[in-house]
Amino acid sequence: MLSPEMNDKLRALHSDAGPGLDGCAALLGMDHLVVSLSLGDQVTEQLWSSSRISADFEDLQFTLGEGPGPDALRTRRLVLEHDVAAVDAERWPALIPAMSRLPIQAVFCLPLSLGGITVGVLTGLRASPGHMSGQETDDALGLAAALTLQLLCDGRPPEDELHRAAVHQATGMLSVQLALPLSEALLRLRAYAYSHDRSIVEAAEDVVSRRLRLDDDDPEPESPKETRG
Repeated sequence: MLSPEMNDKLRALHSDAGPGLDGCAALLGMDHLVVSLSLGDQVTEQLWSSSRISADFEDLQFTLGEGPGPDALRTRRLVLEHDVAAVDAERWPALIPAMSRLPIQAVFCLPLSLGGITVGVLTGLRASPGHMSGQETDDALGLAAALTLQLLCDGRPPEDELHRAAVHQATGMLSVQLALPLSEALLRLRAYAYSHDRSIVEAAEDVVSRRLRLDDDDPEPESPKETRG
């Protein structure tokens, strides 16, 4: 059964998703919350996050192509890790060490699914280890169900409102420049961002502005003054 507070939040979702989600992290016993939309082929697009930390975590999963979010999307099952330190490093070999820079000790991912359709993932993050309580679990499942219905009704947001709009644009540009399928072009962009310890969004913006080309052996972005037309 949903708590009265969560019922109030879900009613707010019908009018405006942003304000409706504000405060949901605390109701679920989380420090941070993020909602991502599935774009197919295990690729997600961040729709809303409660903090910079949750946005950074979602970008990290996207860059590395692994983590509890992709697992929840692929399996359509809950991925509940109440103690990140206890997770086998071989499960997410790139993500676990990379997460050491973020104040995250527990991760809870709920697929936004209805029947055979999965439209996204709801992710809750905690700065300290700990299980979700029964009430928190009920509220999280209720929120996930409401978000699923909303996304199925509203569909994908306009391209210019996407958090990673530059990534999608850069992927298309790289596909043409390097004569690669879109999936391989995205992998090339991910590999560059990871190996250079950069945000994939920042790397994509450099590609779009033509400060960075990934057909070089060891590409480095040019400064704005060096960029040629």
